Amino acid sequence: MNKTVLAPDLGSDEGFPVVEILAKVGDKLAKDDPILLLESDKASMEIGATEAGTLTEICLSVNDTVKSHQCVAKMTVDGGTDSDANKDANKKTATQTNSSAADEPSKSPSKPQSKPQSKPQSKPQSKPQTSPQSKTNTTDADIQCDLVVLGSGPGGYSAAFRAADLGLSTVLIEKYPNLGGVCLNVGCIPSKALLHTAHISEEAMALSQHGIHFEAPTIKLDAIRADKDKVVNKLNQGIAGMAKMRKVQVVQGVGTFVDENLLEVIHEGSAKTVAFDKAIIACGSAPIQLPFMPDDPRIIDSTGALELPFIPKHMLVIGGGVIGLEMATVYSALGAKISVVELSDSLMPGADADLTKVWLKANESRFEDVLLNTKVTAATAKKAGIEITFSGETSGKKTYDLVLVAVGRSPNGRKIEADNAGITVDERGFIPVDSQMRTNVPHIFAIGDVVGQPMLAHKAVHEGHVAAEVAAGHKTHFDACVIPSVAYTFPEIAFAGVTETEANAKKLAYKTSVFPWQASGKAIACHTDTGFTKLLFDPETNRIIGGSVVGLNAGDLIAEICLAIEMGADANDIGKTIHPHPTLSESVGMAAEHFHGHCTDLPPKK
Repeated sequence: MNKTVLAPDLGSDEGFPVVEILAKVGDKLAKDDPILLLESDKASMEIGATEAGTLTEICLSVNDTVKSHQCVAKMTVDGGTDSDANKDANKKTATQTNSSAADEPSKSPSKPQSKPQSKPQSKPQSKPQTSPQSKTNTTDADIQCDLVVLGSGPGGYSAAFRAADLGLSTVLIEKYPNLGGVCLNVGCIPSKALLHTAHISEEAMALSQHGIHFEAPTIKLDAIRADKDKVVNKLNQGIAGMAKMRKVQVVQGVGTFVDENLLEVIHEGSAKTVAFDKAIIACGSAPIQLPFMPDDPRIIDSTGALELPFIPKHMLVIGGGVIGLEMATVYSALGAKISVVELSDSLMPGADADLTKVWLKANESRFEDVLLNTKVTAATAKKAGIEITFSGETSGKKTYDLVLVAVGRSPNGRKIEADNAGITVDERGFIPVDSQMRTNVPHIFAIGDVVGQPMLAHKAVHEGHVAAEVAAGHKTHFDACVIPSVAYTFPEIAFAGVTETEANAKKLAYKTSVFPWQASGKAIACHTDTGFTKLLFDPETNRIIGGSVVGLNAGDLIAEICLAIEMGADANDIGKTIHPHPTLSESVGMAAEHFHGHCTDLPPKK
C-alpha cells in the first residue's frame, strides 16, 4: 500500500530549509526512522517515517523549504490503514490541489551546492517572482498525470520516455500530427537526407577521375522529396511506437499554461486540460524573420527550403551559419548558382578561421558571391525575382530567383503563456534554469532551445534526461564539459571544447597539434586529403581541452575528441591508444603523437 509522509505542524508559515537527506530511495525504514533533517536559526528537526515500509520517493532536495503538512516522501507499506498522523494531515490538506505544497521548495535557479549547509545563504522566497493566476481546481481536468512534457522534439520525447521508464505517468503534448519536433520533421533529419542525396550525386560525377563515367544526372524533384519524406516517416513511426510501448499518452494540439499545475491544449477548435504534478517545457524555437521582407513564395526559411519548391538559377542565402550553408550545398548540387551574404567577417561563426579557409577553398565553385561584412537592408518582389539591396562592404542591388533567410532562430518561451504559471521568461524569450533544469517554479523544468545556446538537438536530449530524472527524485545535474558543433557540408566541419578563437579571446594558455590529412593514407585514397585534425592541450598538464576537424566525416570523428575531453585524457593517453589503420580516425591519435614530437607519419619535429 502506498503512503505519503507529510511534514508535521511546524508552527511557522515560512517553513524550514532541508539541510540533509538522511535516507535514500529503496531503504527499508522502521516507524520514526529519519528521512530528512530540517533546521532553523533556533532548532533542528528530523522528519521520519510514519509507518514501517520501503521508501519509494523523496520529494525534496537539500536547501528546499518545507512547510507544515507538506509531502516530504512516499513509501510502500505492508497493508493496514492510514495512521492517525496521516489521517489528521490528510484532513488539513484536503483542499490542496495536486502537487501544490509538495513541489514548492521555493528556490530560484542557481548552481546547486555540493554540500548541505546548516543555514541557507539567504532566505528562500516563498513564491515565484511573477505571480501566477489564481489556482484552478485541477481535479476537473480532462487528463491527470505525474509529468507533462510540452513539445516532442528530441529533448521533449527523450524526457518523456526517460520519465516513463522511471515510473512516472507521462503526457507528451505536440502541436503537429507527428512526434519529433522541428529536428525530425523540418530540420536535422530531412536536411541530412537531402545532403546525402546531394553528396552521392556529386561523388558520382567525380568518379570520372577514377575512370568511371556517368551521363549528366536527370533531376526529379518529386522523387527527391519522396525519398526525404520516407526517411522522416520511418523515424516518426519509430518514435510513435516507442511512446506506445512506454504508455506515454500523446496529446496533439497547442499547449499553454493555465496555472502552475494545469495546461490547456487546443486542437482544431476543441480544448483539453491536462493537470500535472511536474512539467518539462521543451517548446523549442522558430526561424527568425526579417521584418522588411515581403510576403512572397520566393522568399523561404529553412522549413520552406526543405520543400524544394523549384531549382532556382540564382539563389541568395542570407546568413552564413550552418543552416544556410547546408541548404546552399543542397541547392548547389541540384544546379543552382549560390550567393551568400553574412553580416560578420567570416562564415560559420564559432569555427576557427583555419577550418573555414579549407572549406571555402573546397567550395569556391559553388558560389557566385560570398559577401562578408554586408547586410541586407531591403527586399522588393518583382516579376523577374526578388530584388535585394545590400549595404556595407558590398553595396548595391541584385535580383535572385529564390531567397533563403537563415539568420538564426528565436526561442518560443513567450508563446506558452508562461506568466500564468509564474515562470520567468527573459526579454528574448529564453527561460532561465539551474543545473537541474528547474525554472524559478521548482516543479516546472525547461530544456532545449528555449533555455539558451547552443540550440542543438544533442544538448536538448541530455538536458531532457536530467530534467526527467530530477522530476523522478534523482540527484542529477547537467554538467557537460563539451557540446560538439557540426556543419554537415562538403567537407564537414566539427569542433568541440575550447577553440583557438575562444582561447585567444579569453587569453587562455594552450598548445596546438595539427595532423594534416595529406599524410593520411585513407584520406589520400578517398581523395579528401585537404582536411586536417587539430587538438588543443593545456600546456601545464598536457590534457586535451578542445579539438577541431575539417574533412570527410568530421562529424563522426569529433566524438572521440569529446570523450577524451570528458575523461580528462592527456596527449599520451590519446596517442598511445591504438587506432585502426587505414582510417580517418587515426588522425586523432597521430595529432596527439605529433604533440609529443614522435609521430612517425610526419617529418621530425624541429
